[in-house]
Amino acid sequence: MERKISNLVLLIFILPIFSCGQNFKNRTVFGEKNAKQIIREAVNDKNYKPFYDTLIKNKETAIAVAEPILFSIYSKKEIVSQRPYECYLIEGFWYLSGTLPKDWKGGVFEIIINSKDGRVIKLTHGK
Repeated sequence: MERKISNLVLLIFILPIFSCGQNFKNRTVFGEKNAKQIIREAVNDKNYKPFYDTLIKNKETAIAVAEPILFSIYSKKEIVSQRPYECYLIEGFWYLSGTLPKDWKGGVFEIIINSKDGRVIKLTHGK
């Protein structure tokens, strides 16, 4: 029995290493130094004009952008329990909010995302 438990614990710790890692074998890698240079150039380019007018065009994309952020801060279980979400595009900003079952007391998340560039403008969670 002890051996089964220790094998299970070992599997739990080793499996993520292989399943989540990236394999760069036979791939060209430009490296962190190159990435830093590209970021510096992008940040300092005053003439850059995006090729898109609006980055987040629909509710599905707004939810797909918001959920990983919310999951990492409040936990996936907490946020999923607030489905279905209210989701509105208002004056170029996505407003998303959780919902609670009728007659429940408590708070829900609110997140406001700029539809043009995906920036999070506000993120809160009520009590």
